[in-house]
Amino acid sequence: MNMNNITLLASLFIMAIISFSAIAEDTPLDQAIQHAQAAATSSDSKAVVQHATEAIMQATAAIKMKPIAGRYDKNEDNHISEGLKCLDDAVKEGNAGHTDAAKKAASDAVNHFKQAANIK
Repeated sequence: MNMNNITLLASLFIMAIISFSAIAEDTPLDQAIQHAQAAATSSDSKAVVQHATEAIMQATAAIKMKPIAGRYDKNEDNHISEGLKCLDDAVKEGNAGHTDAAKKAASDAVNHFKQAANIK
């Protein structure tokens, strides 16, 4: 093999690794689900509020990315919107010190986000 072939193979190998890592990266909706789950299983109100707030930011980013991706699904939008309402409730309840109600609202958000992502 000459040097040009080795360089070409090395470049292709590096591009393949970068492509695989980009594919494996979580979407904002995946991140929203993870943070909402963390909020739903948190042991105190402060942690619920922290994770619910991060989930709100990720779910909002997911909505903003949809036009860029060139897709529209009204059912998905409805579930994300309902999930955002649940997270708002989780933040309000958590700030009021109602940990169980905050966790329940975060759990409801997880269910909506999973339905939006078609996850069982």
